[in-house]
Amino acid sequence: MSGGVSGGRQPHRSTTYELLEPEKVAAYIDARPELADRVDTSSLDVTEVGDGNLNLVFVCQDGGGRGIVLKQALPYVRLVGPSWPFTPERAVAEARAYAVHGRFAAEYLPAFYGFDAERYILAMEDLTDHRVWRGALTDGERHDSAAGDVGRYVARVAFHTSLFGVEAKELKWLTAAAINPDLCEITEDLVLTEPFSGADRNWFQDELADAAASLQTPELKAAAGELKYAFMTRAEALLHGDLHTGSVMVKDGSTRAFDSEFAFYGPIAFDLALPWSNFIVTMARDAVLGREEHGAWAATLFEQLWDAFEAEFRALWPGVVDPRVFNEPFLERWLAQTQRDAAAFAATEAARRIVGLAHVPDLETLDVEPRAVAGRAVIETVKRLLLDRPETAGEVSAIAREEVARG
Repeated sequence: MSGGVSGGRQPHRSTTYELLEPEKVAAYIDARPELADRVDTSSLDVTEVGDGNLNLVFVCQDGGGRGIVLKQALPYVRLVGPSWPFTPERAVAEARAYAVHGRFAAEYLPAFYGFDAERYILAMEDLTDHRVWRGALTDGERHDSAAGDVGRYVARVAFHTSLFGVEAKELKWLTAAAINPDLCEITEDLVLTEPFSGADRNWFQDELADAAASLQTPELKAAAGELKYAFMTRAEALLHGDLHTGSVMVKDGSTRAFDSEFAFYGPIAFDLALPWSNFIVTMARDAVLGREEHGAWAATLFEQLWDAFEAEFRALWPGVVDPRVFNEPFLERWLAQTQRDAAAFAATEAARRIVGLAHVPDLETLDVEPRAVAGRAVIETVKRLLLDRPETAGEVSAIAREEVARG
């Protein structure tokens, strides 16, 4: 498998490459020595499990229980077909993230086996013994180490890929190499603009029409604008870029982040914010289902994640590359600002899950009335986070608790 995960801006390669099919997977693996010894292709069972709109995902398991996963980026939106082209270059960004993040936080990622840059295929560890964290939370499961693991993952990547851990000139080259404009545009529109601007492709329950309209005040638009500006200009570290609970796999004692095709250099607070937004949604679901114990536990996840992030970041701080002005007082200010920004970014992500284009099964699987109650609680939480600008994870949790209880 070839590289394509470093250097300057990536050239746009052909979008007429061959797509994988289940019956061709074994031959593909056999032709690549770095993959061929990982599974016995003579007894290979191949299942295509991609449930998104952009990728083919093949789980390949042999008769002895060994497995690998192959993920191929499509050159179009799968839901529509070739009439809606979309860049497969996002696979380059994902491969880069696995390679770079894996140097600092390998235990929080699937093992990465390589990248076929000509056909946009990533090869990685089979994690079918895990489950997606969103589904686990939706079902009322508890994975007590997951939030802390995500916090530590973000801290390690944040420190080691930022100005704190990288020499300044080198950082500029790394930032330029990680440009990801097409995927960033999705976030800029779907998360940071459209929930607050009444976009035509927004959709929501009829019962939430007034709540959706309440997000379009000048004050809330300005707050979203501040966050969009930060997202587009604050190139702090090589983010995962899409670190919601649907991009995390869990089992007891193991937490793995995957699907990092949105990776780019952006504000560290954004990676912290996306799991927070999902905790808000989980709390709203728990409240309308009467799952008080699980809801109370979910309310602790904000601080669990932040506390693990902060502790890990502080532990790394003595290794800061340029301590001349990046001193302890600076660190305190930076951590405080990052925590405030995470709260605000969490609001924008939560808003789009209720009124934007892309919703989540946490709430969509509810009956009509409880779904509306939960959605309204999330929107009220969003407005308070953007207008009150809480300063700590504990305050975010308290606001969410108040609003879901009011619902």
